[in-house]
Amino acid sequence: MPSFEPKIPIAAITDEFSPVLAEAIPPMKEIGMNAAELRVIDGKNILDLSSDELKRAKEALDKAGLPVISIASPILKCVLPGGPELDQRFHQDAFGSKHTFEDQEKLTGRAIEIAGFFGAPIIRVFSYWRTIKPELCLDAIIEAFGRLARSAEKSNLIIAVENEHACNIATAAEAARAFDFLPNPNLKLLWDPANALVAGEDPYPGGYSLLRKDRIAHIHAKDCHMEGDTPIFGPLGTRRVRWKEQIAALLNEGYQGFISLETHWAGPGGNKLEASRICGWNLKGLASA
Repeated sequence: MPSFEPKIPIAAITDEFSPVLAEAIPPMKEIGMNAAELRVIDGKNILDLSSDELKRAKEALDKAGLPVISIASPILKCVLPGGPELDQRFHQDAFGSKHTFEDQEKLTGRAIEIAGFFGAPIIRVFSYWRTIKPELCLDAIIEAFGRLARSAEKSNLIIAVENEHACNIATAAEAARAFDFLPNPNLKLLWDPANALVAGEDPYPGGYSLLRKDRIAHIHAKDCHMEGDTPIFGPLGTRRVRWKEQIAALLNEGYQGFISLETHWAGPGGNKLEASRICGWNLKGLASA
């Protein structure tokens, strides 16, 4: 009988279980997750926490034996000045961050500092809020990514660009196009198949086939189907993303990173913690098959 142990290590964005870190840790440990990803802690964006708040979070995670795999920053989740009109089809989730374009240099320095504090190898970033003509933003995005990668080099960190449906790089095709101009090894992709689906792409096998596998540093896992332009999230592995096949392909390609749960589903009766518990166990099962 095969062991029920993930063949790819699994993690979670802690606030998907609860914005209170002390409430998120027990179910993550119960499921057998190997690491944590930090976005919102005790109701505040990770980049806005004080030194004392960061210290308390680190002590709790260290006690639980949960290393931090990624700082899920809001860097470049803002309007690109002078860019085309914003695409109003997509909801702009800010997760406690209201920072503007002018704040990005300061945010980058803070993210690098916090990643060093937690020993996290990855900082997640975006590509500005999505416009009606994302291709016209490509030069500015490439310039920003280059600056981020050069900053990360000094600390031996990976800048992981998430394909986010509400940002200008939403699909694998858009990510592959941008990465053609970005050879820096400190800049990689955070592949989110569900985001690609929401953006209108077939994430697997279509989108995934376009990606250079050595540029994928991290994976986010959630699941949904579409009703018009609206994603309807549900239990991981039960909607439109072909997670079983996607994970098999990652294993076949020798993927060395984590798969991190990003539930998004509101859960039975609006119980988000229970939603993440269900999706966490589903992720463990899919990663163990």
